[in-house]
Amino acid sequence: MTTLTRRSALALFAGTAAVGALSACGTGAGSKNADGSVTLRVSWWGNDVRNNQTQQVIDAFQQAHPNIKIQAEPGVWSGYWDKLATQTAANDAPDVIQMDLAYIAEYGGRGALLDLSKQSQLDLSAFDQNTIKAGQYNGKLNGISTGQNALAVFANVNVFKKAGVAIPDDSKWTWDDYLRTAQALAAGAGNYGSSYGLTDQSLSIWLRQRGEQLYTQDGQTGFTVDGVASYMAFQKKLMDANAAPPASVAQEDIGAPVEQTLAATNKTGLSFWWTNQLAPLTKASGSDIKLLRVPSQDGNPKDDGLFYKPSMYWSASSRSKHAAEAATFIDYLVNNTDVAKIITTERGFSTSQKIQDAIKPLLTPTDKSALDFLSEIKPELGEPPAVPPTGSSKAADSLGRHTTDVLFGRASAQDAAAAFKSDADNMIKSAKK
Repeated sequence: MTTLTRRSALALFAGTAAVGALSACGTGAGSKNADGSVTLRVSWWGNDVRNNQTQQVIDAFQQAHPNIKIQAEPGVWSGYWDKLATQTAANDAPDVIQMDLAYIAEYGGRGALLDLSKQSQLDLSAFDQNTIKAGQYNGKLNGISTGQNALAVFANVNVFKKAGVAIPDDSKWTWDDYLRTAQALAAGAGNYGSSYGLTDQSLSIWLRQRGEQLYTQDGQTGFTVDGVASYMAFQKKLMDANAAPPASVAQEDIGAPVEQTLAATNKTGLSFWWTNQLAPLTKASGSDIKLLRVPSQDGNPKDDGLFYKPSMYWSASSRSKHAAEAATFIDYLVNNTDVAKIITTERGFSTSQKIQDAIKPLLTPTDKSALDFLSEIKPELGEPPAVPPTGSSKAADSLGRHTTDVLFGRASAQDAAAAFKSDADNMIKSAKK
């Protein structure tokens, strides 16, 4: 996002009174069609698998609700949030929005999302309180979680076989073990051993292993410069040991669609992904993938910092002229068993028992692997981290930029970490003005 766009979005969101006044304006799809129907714009990020599944769901919904037409707006992660910020700043947000944990406070905290708890069309009775709480911010239900997942190391079985390297025992491996495994893969397969985990959620796991946290419950940063520096230094250590790709390749990989990443094209044996991404990566790579716990500092899986994360959310724009219809569509997405049989686990494992029972006979071996992994790690999990505060949604971009500077040798890990902390603190502080 350019500076101008970012400032425009922040200026638009500033103050609940301004948001309230704008909420009556509606989105561009607000008026009724000639036949009396309404059009809902629905946006999401994804891959070919998710796009095809979602379109099937849209087609079925429109057959069941001929008075509601859906205008699909699929995108990819790398450009999704810039586009959404621009649309929201221009009072042109989609009616129904696929939302992420990193952004739900950013949009919900500024009044841009509908309070779904007040929409009678959405039935929440099938969901446990933890699921509902996961979408709440400042007392409002800004999104309903599509399911849960966890961060894992994806081990490409074919790359391991080609390199003649045994898949490590993830119940006791450390980051040093991870480095040695990645080196062996790179040497044996003639490729890259590991991708980089240059995301704020990967950093969150690293910090949790050190007794720190990305954000506190009161909406501040909860980490030290030394904590982030150790994370950045490890990424540089991977590259210097020829266990991970050069900085230029890493930079391209960060923004690549899932199907074009190093992991999906069998150019790396180890990579960091969420469990709900197992199916598309298995399909794209054509290889079996073994899910492994993230390494820990001491080899104890109870210290690896993992947690269950809402895969994503379905939210609605507070400025939609068709809130009832938007809530009706969201209810269809999260409660309808026919929808569940189409989506299965691609957006995570639903916590609704009704949905779980509906899809159980349809689970593929890949789905079962992800579910088994989530069940296996459950006794080891810690408390979920705090919801990222308003203003922090671009911290992930800052992290990637500063860590890439370390890989390129443009900054030391200590200086880059200090710059990242300054960025994150200032983002949060500026959002409160």
